[in-house]
Amino acid sequence: MDPVLSSTLLLTSLMGIGLGFFLRAASKDRTTTVDVNSSRPPVEVLDGLNHWLLARGWQASGGDPERQVMRFEGAVASSLPLAVLLSSLGAVGAASLGLVLRQLLPQLGFWPLLLALLGPMAGLLYRRKAERVETFELRLMPTQDFCPTTLRLRGHRDELIAVEQELGRPLNLHSDGKLLSSPV
Repeated sequence: MDPVLSSTLLLTSLMGIGLGFFLRAASKDRTTTVDVNSSRPPVEVLDGLNHWLLARGWQASGGDPERQVMRFEGAVASSLPLAVLLSSLGAVGAASLGLVLRQLLPQLGFWPLLLALLGPMAGLLYRRKAERVETFELRLMPTQDFCPTTLRLRGHRDELIAVEQELGRPLNLHSDGKLLSSPV
């Protein structure tokens, strides 16, 4: 086998593997739990969080009064530009693989180039996996000596970061800071 063709086949295969990992990461569940404390009364903190979540499009979906839990739900939409980009990358990658196969096995004719028609499957796969209903959960924890309000928040990592950044000062919310310092 020609070294140019073998290296091109290797690079094309690596591009396909990279696309697969990107699709997996783009639709990965990033639900996280974090404890936050506030020096404000629980009613004030819960009311502030409730208004903020409703303003961001979350809908109250009940809770559990015995466990002191409030739940919110929101639909997560996929990105159409990202789906188009992934479809394009998939088509170009599949066409490249088809060209390499055509060079390696000329008896196949132009049939390997039809692999490019598989490209849009990458965008469809992304859209199917990325669209889902997310849950945001607030749980009032028992009072501690040093602060009147402790909440356990469970939700998408980006939403928890937004809570900490946007409501940290107004509601005097403090966490351990790991959300803001940890890599994606």
